[in-house]
Amino acid sequence: MSASQRQLHGRRAARTLALQSLFEVDTTGHKPDEVLARRAAEDLLSPEAAKYAGELVNGVLQHVSAIDDLIRKAAPAWPFAQMAGIDRNIIRIALYEALFGEEIVPFKVAVNEAVELAKKFGSESSGRFVNGVVGKIVSQEEAKRDAGTGSTVG
Repeated sequence: MSASQRQLHGRRAARTLALQSLFEVDTTGHKPDEVLARRAAEDLLSPEAAKYAGELVNGVLQHVSAIDDLIRKAAPAWPFAQMAGIDRNIIRIALYEALFGEEIVPFKVAVNEAVELAKKFGSESSGRFVNGVVGKIVSQEEAKRDAGTGSTVG
């Protein structure tokens, strides 16, 4: 099997597909399911990775109002509409995974994966920005969980 015929596996590949799909949906208004199917086929994603990417995209879109409210509160100095679309969607994925997902990922994993996506797809400052926003939100939520007060989301 040649390199071009190999399927991409794993959650990192799924997050990449989800990011690309959400960005396209966000900027063009294309239908999420069509974008996911096309991109998964183009990228030769394994069925498992494509399934997880679908969960991420659909989950983010289902919870986008609550997620975007968290982002606005955590980054008041950055007007939401002026935030780079790629950064906004990376943060959305991380917050969905850490706070809303069917299978909640640990906060540190959500932050680390978001920063890796930001370094790969964002601007020179995206990694720091994404780390700051996601880190602030998940640390606040983690403190609430540890204190037994519950979460303000979900």
